[in-house]
Amino acid sequence: MTTDTLTVRPAGPGDALDICALLNAVDVIEIGRPETDLGSVEADLNHPGVDLAADSWLAFRGGRLVGYALVWADSGPGRIDGDHYVLPGQGEAALRLLRLMETRARELAHGTGPAARLRIRLDAEPTLDLSLLTGRGYRSVRRHQVMTRTLSPAADLPPVPPAGLALRDCAADEADRRRAHALVEQTFAAHFGHAGRDYEAWLDHVDGRRLDWSLVWIASLPHQGDVAVLVSRDDHTSMGWLSHIGVRADLRGRGIGGFLLRHAFASYAARGRDTVGLSVDTVNESGALALYEANGMAPHYAVDTWELPLHPQG
Repeated sequence: MTTDTLTVRPAGPGDALDICALLNAVDVIEIGRPETDLGSVEADLNHPGVDLAADSWLAFRGGRLVGYALVWADSGPGRIDGDHYVLPGQGEAALRLLRLMETRARELAHGTGPAARLRIRLDAEPTLDLSLLTGRGYRSVRRHQVMTRTLSPAADLPPVPPAGLALRDCAADEADRRRAHALVEQTFAAHFGHAGRDYEAWLDHVDGRRLDWSLVWIASLPHQGDVAVLVSRDDHTSMGWLSHIGVRADLRGRGIGGFLLRHAFASYAARGRDTVGLSVDTVNESGALALYEANGMAPHYAVDTWELPLHPQG
């Protein structure tokens, strides 16, 4: 065995630190700085729907970790999602991981019909050679833009709400947490990639058991009830993160989304954050991209969704 031999094994919870370091090395190459948190890696490795022995792989070259892949199937029948990270110049590892992901994805999607597919999200300029994807039948189906905004306690003051709008957080009341989930399901139902989940499955999906529920807010109007939700989190090292801003379709265009956005700016500035970020579908028909741009958010980097039809025979 030479020092350049490629070896592959499943990941385990004890690999979280090494995986995090690999992902941050990829971050630096792709977006210019490390932005992966250890807690996010640990949440993926401990997700109750993931069997690490079958659904994860680490690729080593001469004892050095050069690639990592993971698949999961919590987004509905026939849809398998995956992560694929590899250092530059590691084409053999990249291809080996893709093949393992595809084989496992077909097993997970067995019996779900011809619409079964594997989806992988990659930076728009990834370390992975994209010809490996196109040559295997993948196609790019959607682009999301990660946007950020610089915060200042002096400039980002609490905004005045639209007339009659009341805001409450979900820190104290389990019923409000379930209501926040219901509003996410309602307001994101038509969004690309959204998969309906019950409350417990949603908590697993968003790592909700580590969520600070004082940073999840519900907006209500007289005679309308609960009309909007903002789910955010402050456990990322690089920035505060706004994971969901949803307004009921019949009440869009009334300034509610903009108010929630500016409320988040003020809240995170008061917590000492200097940056806040979110991800937006660039062709979202709700007008979210224009809303974020109008409130001073700017592109940070783009992420493409690649999709492979899972024909049973490969």
